[in-house]
Amino acid sequence: MGDARVGLVIEDDHDIRELVRVVLTQAGFDVIATSTGAEGVLAAKNSDPAVITLDLGLPDIDGFEVARQIRQFSDAYIVMLTARAEELDTLIGLESGADDYLTKPFRPRELRARVAAMMRRPRSTAELANGAAAPSGAANNAKSYRHNGLDLSYDSRTVAVDGNELSLTRTEFDLLYALLEAGRMVRTKADLVRRLRDEPYDVGSYISEADERSVEVHMGNLRKKLGDSAQNPRWLQTVRGVGYRLAPEQR
Repeated sequence: MGDARVGLVIEDDHDIRELVRVVLTQAGFDVIATSTGAEGVLAAKNSDPAVITLDLGLPDIDGFEVARQIRQFSDAYIVMLTARAEELDTLIGLESGADDYLTKPFRPRELRARVAAMMRRPRSTAELANGAAAPSGAANNAKSYRHNGLDLSYDSRTVAVDGNELSLTRTEFDLLYALLEAGRMVRTKADLVRRLRDEPYDVGSYISEADERSVEVHMGNLRKKLGDSAQNPRWLQTVRGVGYRLAPEQR
C-alpha cells in the first residue's frame, strides 16, 4: 500500500459500510471493508490500518471481542459505531480498547472530524521521525518525564514503571502525557477531551457528558495498567468534581 494510510471498516450493514467507506476515502485513506468480526480481525493483521471503524452488532463475534483481539497486535485508532445508546455498552467498548465511539445514526461530517483529530496525534516513533506534530502545548517531539518511578518518553512513545515497560493504547498514553506535562495543574475532563481532539484547551468547543465519561473510563483503564490507587495515588490524582492532576512527588 506504499505510504498511503489504510482505513478498515468492520460493518455488517451494507449501506453504513458504504457510507463509512466513502467518508474515509474522501479523507485520504485506502479503505478495506469487511462484514464480519473474523474477517475484520484478519484484515487488521494483514493491512496494518491507521484507523478502524467497528460495528458492535456483528453477526459472528461482537464488537467488544473484536476490539480485544485487535488490541493484542495493533495500535490502530478504533472508533466504535453502535446503535446502542446505553452507557454500559459505551463503557465496555472503551474498556475493550476503543479510542472513541459514535452512536448511529451519525453525521458523516462528525465521523470525518473525529478521525481527522485522531490522525493529528502521532501513531508511532516513525511518524514522529517523519515530522508529525507534537500534541498542543508540547515544546518539542523529544520530551521525557520521570516521576515517582514512572518514565515516559514522548519521542519513543514508551512508558515504564520501575523499569518495566507498559503497553498503553495511544489514548491512554496521550492522557498520561497531558498530566505529566501539566504537573500539579488540574486538567478538567473537558480539557482532556480537547487534548484528545488536538484542540487548544480554551477553544470552547462543545463537550458532552458522554465525552467526559469516556475520559473517566480511559483514566480508569490507565490506572489499572499503572497499578495505581485512586485512594492513595502514586501518579494520577482525582480532583473530585473537576478533573485530574499529577500526584505529588514522593520523597
